[in-house]
Amino acid sequence: MSDQEFTMSREERLAARLRDNLKRRKAQARALEAGAGAADATVSESPDSPETGLSNPAA
Repeated sequence: MSDQEFTMSREERLAARLRDNLKRRKAQARALEAGAGAADATVSESPDSPETGLSNPAA
């Protein structure tokens, strides 16, 4: 561990990790949304198509 992490209190370390996690999750959500928007514009599949690997049991 670095000197800075060693001197930080438990609460400060947890708060820093929570902030990092939030940043990572937001970036991941933005990437998924950007990817989903591009995929929606180029591919139109039915929910139970064999390419998705999932079936639609409600249909």
